Amino acid sequence: MPGVAVAQRPPWVLTRESPELAEEMLCCAGWGGRAATALRMLILVLCAAALAACDDGGEPPGDSAEVTEAAEDADPPPEPDPDPDPDPAEEIEPERAEPAEPPVLAGDAEGLARQIAEAEQVIRSDGAGDAQIATAAHVQQAAARHLARSPGLRDQVLPLVPEALRGPVAAHVEAATDLGALTTPQPELPAWRIVAPPPPGQLLAHYREAQEAFGVEWEYLAAIHMVETRMGRIQGTSSAGAQGPMQFMPGTWAAYGEGDINNPRDAILGAGRYLAANGAPATMDNALFRYNNSNAYVRAITTYAGQMQADPRTFQGYYRWQVYYRHVDGDRLLPVGYDGAT
Repeated sequence: MPGVAVAQRPPWVLTRESPELAEEMLCCAGWGGRAATALRMLILVLCAAALAACDDGGEPPGDSAEVTEAAEDADPPPEPDPDPDPDPAEEIEPERAEPAEPPVLAGDAEGLARQIAEAEQVIRSDGAGDAQIATAAHVQQAAARHLARSPGLRDQVLPLVPEALRGPVAAHVEAATDLGALTTPQPELPAWRIVAPPPPGQLLAHYREAQEAFGVEWEYLAAIHMVETRMGRIQGTSSAGAQGPMQFMPGTWAAYGEGDINNPRDAILGAGRYLAANGAPATMDNALFRYNNSNAYVRAITTYAGQMQADPRTFQGYYRWQVYYRHVDGDRLLPVGYDGAT
């Protein structure tokens, strides 16, 4: 109790701090006359000795146990309030295991709806670990691709998804449908290298730097980055000749890029500069169409950006989406370590 240490302090401590209080205590205790005078002189001598000890670097007399008791009874300093809007990157560990196999999806509509809902809930959870988020994100991605190619199953599954999650799930299926229309299965695997992406915090810093510089909302830059190269996992030139993590044609990079086309920061800033030059953010649809002349592409990017704007934790899932390649024998997962260039 804080009051105990004060009440039991010896008189010299009180004298040093308040001579008037010491005088009052002596009177109340019945000390007067010569005895009081003698005791006052004794107190003054002891006080002077205590001051001398303090001047020499020592501690004033006292009971260390009382000091400790008072310190232990004191209220601890208040802890800082948690960040009300945590950065999505803080939920992701930079070093992680990348999946080597596609997830196994449930074969029935009810089971798949439950699997999708559980994945969406994990991604939106503030307490999920990195491994949980990685697994959930892979299910989220694979399920969207699967339902995009199975309209009948999609119509069975979506009504079974909880209403609060149905909108995001439907949006992912629609975006996967739009992007699927832009590609055709190929007989050969690509001459790419698949590497781990830069840390999420680093990417978010680049997106936000571009937003500050050019006014393009960071969610659009993240969506483009995710669609073009899975946020830097793909290293290689596209069939059209586009290069770098944001997939610039060399001529466009010469006009709007600065630095290295393969450098994540330079490429993201280049994308912001290019979009702004083509009307972003005021006419984002037009800017996105100039980036890739496809209305389906514009819709998909807008959908993904909108999901991140509605809930920034969605970035945790998108950051974990993997590289799938449409092959004539079926979709192929290209894991980190794949090297088709050799």
